[in-house]
Amino acid sequence: MTVQLAKPGRASVPIHAVDSAQFSALTAALEPAARRWLGAVGFSGEPDTHALLPAPDGSLQAVWAGVHGAAHPWALAALPKALPPGHYHLGQGALALDAAAAAMSWELGSYSFDLYKPVRREPAQLHLPSSDAAQRGLIVAAAIASTRDLVNTPAEHMGPAELAEAVRLVARQHGATFKQTVGDKLLAAGFPAIHAVGRAAAREPRLIELNWGKPRHPRVTLVGKGVCFDSGGLDIKGAEGMRLMKKDMGGAANALGLAQLIMALQLPVRLQLLIPAVENAIAGNAYRPGDVFKTRKGLHIEIGNTDAEGRVILCDALAYGAESQPELLIDMATLTGAARVALGAQLPALFCRDMTLARDLVDRGLEMRDPLWHMPLWRDYHVGIESEIADIVNTGKSTLAGAINAALFLEDFVPAGQAWLHIDLFAWNDIARPGRPVGGEAQTLRTLLAYLQARYAAG
Repeated sequence: MTVQLAKPGRASVPIHAVDSAQFSALTAALEPAARRWLGAVGFSGEPDTHALLPAPDGSLQAVWAGVHGAAHPWALAALPKALPPGHYHLGQGALALDAAAAAMSWELGSYSFDLYKPVRREPAQLHLPSSDAAQRGLIVAAAIASTRDLVNTPAEHMGPAELAEAVRLVARQHGATFKQTVGDKLLAAGFPAIHAVGRAAAREPRLIELNWGKPRHPRVTLVGKGVCFDSGGLDIKGAEGMRLMKKDMGGAANALGLAQLIMALQLPVRLQLLIPAVENAIAGNAYRPGDVFKTRKGLHIEIGNTDAEGRVILCDALAYGAESQPELLIDMATLTGAARVALGAQLPALFCRDMTLARDLVDRGLEMRDPLWHMPLWRDYHVGIESEIADIVNTGKSTLAGAINAALFLEDFVPAGQAWLHIDLFAWNDIARPGRPVGGEAQTLRTLLAYLQARYAAG
């Protein structure tokens, strides 16, 4: 960790945070030479910029850092890899940063995926006073970092078994129960759709399950799509479409990250996490376009395209999760390219039957800069996924409204009275921003956590 909840030592350098609006007022008390230096290097408090202020003896006297605001979640994210290695602390006489934001942004600004390639230099270290807020910021940062690590790990080292092991380790850490149903046992246990998608792979498909919490608390069930690699199956993807398919388990990684936060922060809920984990591969026993399978719920699904496999494995998991009648059911999945065409990489698509809840989540996401955007469950489009020989088909009759078609497919496996959120996310940063390098990403975790804490605060 690069954030230490301890008093700084004598060699620690102060960081003075400032925004451009208050730059003149906050620097007015500086010595004239210091103000001239900041002007000479062009520092005016613009976000994600900084200036090193030298002491008369040539040592580093202070750092002035431009931020978006005192509570901005990425306030300090640009600094850990940009400042000279060493120890720093937040100075007086400038913006008083929110402790949770300071801790999280610094820790994630230090993030690198270094499993295969060592980092070139150690990031700078930040000392913060110990507080509940700072501790919370570090807990959130740890969950986001672990989510990124799972998504960034190549499929060679992150198959269904390795994903199950990651869940098992989190369960052990928090005193949760863990189990998995593997291979042909899926058929006996009533998960035929998961088995169908994953049966062609050398690595066996499975349903991973974690349970935690007290029986008296309201049940919250999380479901994450765990396609550890997606070749497209017999409807094989092209090379460009297959290149990033190690991240097709990003929904599972995000669901596990949210579960980790719920347990670490001891939310008064009874948590169930379900991850159908498969590799969508090609072999003689691969499932085929035109095949029909009976699902756990009893609905027969026709396979229109084997590359629409995520909704096929999710339907069994959603039906199973709904059987325990949770107060809230949330699924997270890297489900459709259509959602990315509509909203891009940074805006996950939210599908929800409750308009008030959807608007609440969108507003929270915008406020917390962890956004998601409400999309319609437009029932008139359901005719587009109705099959001539089965109940429904896993692809629409046209290329239009692809994300909506996928959400409508999943909705058929969620009881009408069940509170349900479906989040179609990218789980990947396609451009680098402070604290958010190109690669795997946790999306909507902070927003969902804030909503769950507000909803269940009374226990």
